[in-house]
This record gives sequence, C-alpha cells and structure tokens, in this order.
Amino acid sequence: MKYLSKLQAILEGGHFAVTTEIGPPKHAGAHGLKYTAQILKDFVDAANITDNQTAIVRLSSIAAGVHLLANALEPVAQMTCRDRNRIAIQSDLLGAYSLGMRNLLCISGDHQQFGNHPTAKNVYDLDSIQLVNLMSRMRDEKQFFCGEEIKEYEPRFFIGAVANPFADPFEYRVDRLEKKIKAGAQFIQTQGVFDMERFERFMELVRARGLDQRAHILAGVIPLKSWRAAKFMQTQVAGMIVPDALVDRLKNAADPPSEGVAVCIEQIKYIRENIKGVHGVHIMAIAWEDIVPEIVKQAGLYPRPEVVLD
Repeated sequence: MKYLSKLQAILEGGHFAVTTEIGPPKHAGAHGLKYTAQILKDFVDAANITDNQTAIVRLSSIAAGVHLLANALEPVAQMTCRDRNRIAIQSDLLGAYSLGMRNLLCISGDHQQFGNHPTAKNVYDLDSIQLVNLMSRMRDEKQFFCGEEIKEYEPRFFIGAVANPFADPFEYRVDRLEKKIKAGAQFIQTQGVFDMERFERFMELVRARGLDQRAHILAGVIPLKSWRAAKFMQTQVAGMIVPDALVDRLKNAADPPSEGVAVCIEQIKYIRENIKGVHGVHIMAIAWEDIVPEIVKQAGLYPRPEVVLD
C-alpha cells in the first residue's frame, strides 16, 4: 500500500501512534520551532502545528510546518474554518501540499472573542465536517470545492479531525464523530482525557458503531505542571472534565511537575492497556514540549517504529 505520510503508515501498520502539538511563536522567528523539532523528532510520529490557537495571532501553521520538515519532524497542518473562506482554504492547502505537508487536521477554531483580536470578523464559510468532506473529495475525486476538475497534482492529504468526549450532550459527541468519519476523516484526536470513566463510556459507544474500525482514534493527554493548571482547566476550559481527586493529588504533591508527568504516564498506560479501539495518544504538553521525550520513554513507547513510505 502507498502511504500518504509516516503517521498514516504507523497507524495503518497497526502500531500505537504518538503525536504531539507545537504552538508557533507570536513572532516571525523560527529558532524555537527548529529547537523543538530536534528535541521531538525521534520520540513522536508527527506534530500538530496549531493554527492561531485560542484565536491569538501566531506564525502560520503552514510556515511552521516547513521548518519542522526541514528538521526531520513530520507536521500535521491545522486548518481552522474561523479565518478563511473556501477560496483561501483551498489556496493555502495547495500551497501546504506543494511544500511537503501530508497530514491535515480540519477544525472549527476557537471563537475570536477569546483571543487578542476580539472585534475581528470570523468567517466560518465552512464548518469542520464540510471541510473534511471537501478535502476528501479534492483528493479522491480530483475536484475543487466548486466541482471543477483538478487536472493534475491534486493534494493527497491524510485527513484528520477532532472529537470532544466530554462536552454535553454526551450522546451527541458520538453522533458528531460519526459524521466526521462519514465525511472522510481518517484519524481523530480527542480533547484531553482526565475522566477515564467517561472516556471509557464514550469508547464503548464508538466501538458499538464500529467507528474505531473506520478511523484511527488518538486519545489526548495533557501533562500538568501544577494544581493551579488543573484547576484552571477544570473551571475555565469549556468541554473539559478534570476530577477533583487529580487537583488534590497535584496540590498535595511534593514536586507537582513530576507528579503531573507521572499522572500523564499512568493515563497513557491505562488507555493503551485497557481501552479498546484507541490507536494512539496525542500528547498536548502546553508550553512544555521538552517533557514529551521523557513521557514517551517512561510510557514504554520508545523507540518509535520505523516505517517505509512506498
């Protein structure tokens, strides 16, 4: 089989994938990206490049992806529906593919009122499900979004989307996931998992519909440095469930960052060993990317499998 990317080869080869996330800088310098890529390249299969996350202006996801590629780390380019109409989306993604990017994550994007330009106009010409569907059609049917033929060099992305098992209403989460998979999503990265019981219930519903056989599910995990970080996510981040017991554990720890890492490793091992249908983890070490290699090693996920792209 001809794989589109290393990430696809890992997942479709039956390996337990490891991805991570890198936030581009709030300036035009690339030195930090290059440094982070060198730290991570042997420990993860691919790294998401966020697209103006939390609606704050940052270096472009596509430009950042070029820097990762130049430093031997495979990027997952994010594309938000918030900032571009369908003309700009297609143009940017043709450019991304021409520059060597092969993984794409289609997301709605955080509302601009939460960022540093709250009076900016959003676009939302498409939603994330439509974007997945249209990018799948661009690849498989060689058509622009308008239906016009792409005569050659169509972008052949490995296409992903996101899921939040913790937002309400709970049952709708699986319905929405199914819509994304029907639209053409090949891999799914979830919101950070802290409530294992609810995530297990979510995965039961996923397996009941056979969705884990139709797309690769990567569970999100977030190492926390302090109980205050845990409390912030518990109270201020919509669609996130952080148990009180975890907040207390970090609050009572002699070394909270080490305890946060230990919790993350426990979560990865539990998910891998006990929750069927999960094909990997997505480690979101927010402003703490240099801890990822230690987590990967202690979780028993190093060395990473070697794959060959045909």
